[in-house]
Amino acid sequence: MTSDQPPAYTPAQPLSPSDERLWATLIHVGGIIIGFISPLLGYLLLKDRSSFVGENAKNALNFQITVLIGYIASGVLMFVLIGFLTYPLVWVFSIVFSIVAAVAANRGEVYRYPLTIPFIK
Repeated sequence: MTSDQPPAYTPAQPLSPSDERLWATLIHVGGIIIGFISPLLGYLLLKDRSSFVGENAKNALNFQITVLIGYIASGVLMFVLIGFLTYPLVWVFSIVFSIVAAVAANRGEVYRYPLTIPFIK
């Protein structure tokens, strides 16, 4: 007689170095497209499979949350007209540093974003 028990749980396999670089790069680039969602998913789903990806995702998530705060502050400042200047600056800042971080991650480096509030330690 066969048992109908499901197979035993096996932990996820660690990522290969090329997969680590790929996922870290995609997390940084994803921040440009969908904001903090990409780094959040990368952090929650991949941090246990790779410390490199987890560290990059954590840095990207902190950066994207900081950028979101910048967008909100710029939106509020639009009532006094200075927000029309700060909003594009935050946008350019976000794109430039996300690309720099993606290139660094593709080289196998952990990138630390400048001017980022460390929400997640």
